[in-house]
Amino acid sequence: MTELHLSQPAARALHLAAQGMLRPRRRKAAKGDVIEAIRRMGMLQIDTISVVARSPYLVLWSRLGDYDPAWLEEHLAEGRLFEYWAHEACFVPIEDYGLYRHRMIDPQAMGWKYSETWMRERAGEVAQVLDHIRRNGPTRSSDFERTDGKAGGWWEWKTEKRSLEVLFTSGALMIARRHNFQRVYDLAERVHPEWDDSRMPPMAETRRQFVLRTVKALGACKTAWIPDYHRTRRPHVDPDALVEEGLLLRVRVVGWDDPAYVHPDHRELALQAAGGALAPTLTTLLSPFDPIVWDRRRALELFNFDYRLECYTPADKRRYGYFTLPILRRGALVGRIDAKAHRRQGIFELKSVSLEPGVRISERFTLDVAAAVARCAAWHACPEVRVCATVPEGLKPMLEAALAPAQSSVSR
Repeated sequence: MTELHLSQPAARALHLAAQGMLRPRRRKAAKGDVIEAIRRMGMLQIDTISVVARSPYLVLWSRLGDYDPAWLEEHLAEGRLFEYWAHEACFVPIEDYGLYRHRMIDPQAMGWKYSETWMRERAGEVAQVLDHIRRNGPTRSSDFERTDGKAGGWWEWKTEKRSLEVLFTSGALMIARRHNFQRVYDLAERVHPEWDDSRMPPMAETRRQFVLRTVKALGACKTAWIPDYHRTRRPHVDPDALVEEGLLLRVRVVGWDDPAYVHPDHRELALQAAGGALAPTLTTLLSPFDPIVWDRRRALELFNFDYRLECYTPADKRRYGYFTLPILRRGALVGRIDAKAHRRQGIFELKSVSLEPGVRISERFTLDVAAAVARCAAWHACPEVRVCATVPEGLKPMLEAALAPAQSSVSR
């Protein structure tokens, strides 16, 4: 294939197609679709904030529509997924375990996620935790009683929790399942008994695979975007070398100084994009930890969307809100919603809706956004949507009017 030239909208469309976010689904999701969506992304990032559905569930909803969140944890318990440090803490398809085994063998390179000092100075306590699991089976952190009266981050975790986490990072323990979203730890050989380190690919091949998988997940990918996706360290593989081997395709995107790369599996999609045949029609809400927006630089360069998660920012310094959900509309990131699901009251609160500068508000635009919000609220079992504030202000009555029919049908 001669070197393709893509417009920036075509590059965005190819990216969304690669992520399974080009068009709305035409069929109801089944349990197997959860695994397929994670395979397409390469991983599913985990976060525990629950003002709306926890991030992994919301990322899947954006792609699958209504589905049963229990399927995710069933796949984990049934051994189709495992948990490890990929982009961050993630659910990863079990067939990719070998690619991450190098990190487990060399956990010192994992930064704060592993403490060699803890393992050395608390060797006796670590051994006791490991022996407890060996004798008693799968174990939660809460199975160990806290005696110091503290609670908080890594620096205030009880000793057993810290030991569980370093053993997890080193690969001695795996997550057997989750209970009320709490990790349940067990010996790696019991969770993944089929594994043998003789199956581990060489480090050079692992690095190549991370590049190939990143490019495939991102559709059209700049060199600078590759390391962040799997959080890989130097030395990095030159994608041009993979082009020479026929493992990647090089493309040019109008307005980009550097070339972009496409996986051969997306060759036909790239041709369609170049010919203007990939038309994004999906409108939905995204998690802050969705692969589409988790790399702030990539979101800015690809979508001209400057996104920052503000839940760790002091309340008086937040610009948009605690846990804002980007709005994806027909191939563009057009705004963000600070939402909260009041599940007991059945209310989905839009604390603020902020649109990007230059976004043109039309009846079709408002109906698209309102429909996405209504679907999200219904999936949260919240039949009532309350719009508190919008930027611009004139959007509020338009959204409320567009939401009214959906809420009236639910109330009947």
